[in-house]
Amino acid sequence: MTETVVVLDPISEDSVTRLRALLPPGLVLTHGTARGDDHLKEIIAGAEYAIAGQVGVSGEVLRAAPRLKLLHKWGVGVDNLDLDTARALGIRVARTTGSNAVPVAEFTLGLTLAALRCIAFGHAELKKGHWRTATAMPMQTFMLTGKTVGIIGFGAIGQAFARLLKGFGCTILYSKRTPLPAAEEAALGARFATLPEILAQADIITLNCPLTPETKNLIDKAALAAMKPTAVLVNAARGGVVVESDLVDALRARTIHAAAMDVYEIEPLPSDSPLLTLDNLVVTPHLAAIAADNFDKTVNQMFGNIACVARGEPVPERDLVV
Repeated sequence: MTETVVVLDPISEDSVTRLRALLPPGLVLTHGTARGDDHLKEIIAGAEYAIAGQVGVSGEVLRAAPRLKLLHKWGVGVDNLDLDTARALGIRVARTTGSNAVPVAEFTLGLTLAALRCIAFGHAELKKGHWRTATAMPMQTFMLTGKTVGIIGFGAIGQAFARLLKGFGCTILYSKRTPLPAAEEAALGARFATLPEILAQADIITLNCPLTPETKNLIDKAALAAMKPTAVLVNAARGGVVVESDLVDALRARTIHAAAMDVYEIEPLPSDSPLLTLDNLVVTPHLAAIAADNFDKTVNQMFGNIACVARGEPVPERDLVV
């Protein structure tokens, strides 16, 4: 007897083919073709297992899935899943802990360099036929080498980013609930600091934390005002960590030097968003975790968890959410 795995996000046929090639025996795979709860309720109704990447999964959708045993996040952040309803319905929830740490860390580095050096601005202008040299840039550009970098959220992604920074000779400050042991700090070349210390001292601040009640709206008007006027903010975490209207004001007023964002309060980002009007902001459409050569690793971890449930076994503790 076969069971059904449904990918709730709309995905390409190439991705479908690659997923089916990795699918454990006894499972069949279907997938979404549109967005919105009505479509999600339709495709989840007959599934035993559901996978969600960026699509939001509401309680209403989960209540339309009487056969569902496991809701699996394709990634790490589970703020787009209604965990309370899943818990109430007895639906297990899992994620692929650590699977996207290196891709997101690399992307964070890319966003950092793009914002510091006006790479995105120069690219966009040259594609329009405008040769923008140093005298025509919207702001000064700076090197990453030797700067103080504050990493807010120092789990697998934050630590992978710290490792990438070693070659740049940066001073690395980090913030997390519980400081690491001294030996681990020394190995990473990082030092624990409070949020106020990071805001005041860092030249670059990266957000690599989950969206939780503690981190929601963490970077607001007051936080931005506490940063250096030459500081760069990079958000590859979740949109809700930053108050976007406050960031727009700070970038327009040059309260901070620049920013780069891969995630937003509303996704897809509306075409009339004021974020798209700023020449000192780099924007990308939630791409940080996407890397073709990390696909098999992540999917095998995810399918391994689904196979555990199919065999009547528990999900490994590190990946279990609910």
